[in-house]
Amino acid sequence: MVRQHRPRAAGAAGATGTVEPLPHPRIVARDTRGPEHVALDADGRILTGTADGAIWRLTLSKTAELARSEVIANTGGRPLGLFPSPDGELLVCDARRGLLRVDPRGGAVRVLADEVDGVPLRFCSNVATAADGTVYFTVSSRRYALEDWLGDILERTGTGQLLRLRPDGEPEVLRDGLQFANGVALAPDESFVAVAESGARRISRYWLTGPRTGKDDTLIPDLPGYPDNLSRGADGVFWVALAGPREHAVDVLHHASPALRRAAWTAVKRLHPRPRPTVRVLAIRPDGQVARHLLRRRSPYRMATSVCEHGRHLVLGSLLERGIAVCELPAHPSS
Repeated sequence: MVRQHRPRAAGAAGATGTVEPLPHPRIVARDTRGPEHVALDADGRILTGTADGAIWRLTLSKTAELARSEVIANTGGRPLGLFPSPDGELLVCDARRGLLRVDPRGGAVRVLADEVDGVPLRFCSNVATAADGTVYFTVSSRRYALEDWLGDILERTGTGQLLRLRPDGEPEVLRDGLQFANGVALAPDESFVAVAESGARRISRYWLTGPRTGKDDTLIPDLPGYPDNLSRGADGVFWVALAGPREHAVDVLHHASPALRRAAWTAVKRLHPRPRPTVRVLAIRPDGQVARHLLRRRSPYRMATSVCEHGRHLVLGSLLERGIAVCELPAHPSS
């Protein structure tokens, strides 16, 4: 039997800050199946990609009700992370096709990178763009495809990557050996790029400027769950959704032999375990301190894989659910 790691009680403080209750989420746009990542365009509309390859644009009313939904493109693959470019186009990490550029005005899809050093890109996960047009994106696993993502977490393959694509350049690997590289976001001053390592329950940092340029360290370790996508908040914080709570059995398995980890995945794959009904999101400052820690233990919306600010609300996406979830962003306890 898998034992669930017991999270800190609401109101308790620790390395991940004071835990606040996450308001009850309201599920909207139920036509979207598996909206794994959510992002906002320049007009405050929500962009997300779904299991059928579609890119959706969702407009919320002032009361956060769904006012309009439309499909603006289809990648022909499985879109995950999205990032609106300043030129109005959209960068998309597609788990099957690589790094794409999508024109939301007509739906045209162009491949920016589908291989690196002659090796096909598979399982591209999340993407962000710097002011000079340089693109940073992640590959979660070079052993497992999206459908078997849990196998990479259990086996702890360490085959994730952080890549960079300069304007008119070729993709290059900045970091290799990451534990299921996932969300990616640039610091407000672009001094570093943050990378969520789901399999290690941490957010890493790769320095782009200053005396540590080209080196990496850990922004925040030992998270109480498995970090997924990253987004930037209005005040410069990194918002991160924890796709599930820490599991003691997984911690133990990570110290077992590679053969035992592979055997565990073979067994778990047959069971098709359901995700926990726990939703947890953190807001992390660029210095690694936790600004907000919001938790809901019995949520109708499971496996939240992304979160972004939308005015006074938070918008959640999920790899598995139908629809996105919207909840109020509580006033900060100190305000």
